[in-house]
Amino acid sequence: MTFSIVARCPRTGQFGTAVATYSPNVGARCPIVVPQRGAACLQAVANPVLLPLARELLARGLSAHKVIAELLSSDPTPERRQFLVVDIYGNAHAVTGETNPKWCGHHVGKGYAAAGNVLAGEQVVKAMAQAFEAAAEQSLAERLVRAVEAGRDAGGQPEGQNSAALQVYGAHTFPIVDLRVDLHDEPEAELRRLWNWWEPMVPYYVDRAYESTIPRWWQWRMDHVPGWVARHLRKQNDSSKGDV
Repeated sequence: MTFSIVARCPRTGQFGTAVATYSPNVGARCPIVVPQRGAACLQAVANPVLLPLARELLARGLSAHKVIAELLSSDPTPERRQFLVVDIYGNAHAVTGETNPKWCGHHVGKGYAAAGNVLAGEQVVKAMAQAFEAAAEQSLAERLVRAVEAGRDAGGQPEGQNSAALQVYGAHTFPIVDLRVDLHDEPEAELRRLWNWWEPMVPYYVDRAYESTIPRWWQWRMDHVPGWVARHLRKQNDSSKGDV
């Protein structure tokens, strides 16, 4: 009931994951990113009991194959799960349990893996992989968002999607991107809106973690984001007109 992608950026060393699904609140139940160690998504019949184990295995620097092998051996019903992992070395691996509802499957590429279940067809996962690879010059977060959008545009899930999430870690112990859409008629579009707003703010919140005297975000944005003041004032003006 989900489609997702996990990846490592070879240029920056960032790890990240993006996911969308019919169920609400997917960001709390499926994706994991361990800074400078790896990323994973545990889905299909999601088992949050496995999340701490997956995090521990990634933190230990195990290979993607070993992480998934350990998860499968620890799961009472592995045939109902779908796991995808990218490890500390940038190697990816994925498995799709044999009783996952159709269409289900995965695609493993260089530094990433994409997978899904209860999808409109194989074209969903293929479109995600193609979109991710085609955006190689973009930031990891942008590539992940494009992959999820491509999955939606290729048919997504027949019943539609209601939640989505995006998480990316760089060299810090905190995420540089951690965005969630818990319940929305168009979660991928809402995730895109949030990411477009957040993207120029990434350096601000990284700097703020180490420099307590940095100005408030809206002051910083006025100085660092071209055109933001004009757009903000125009939006305020449009809102006030609607209240008349």
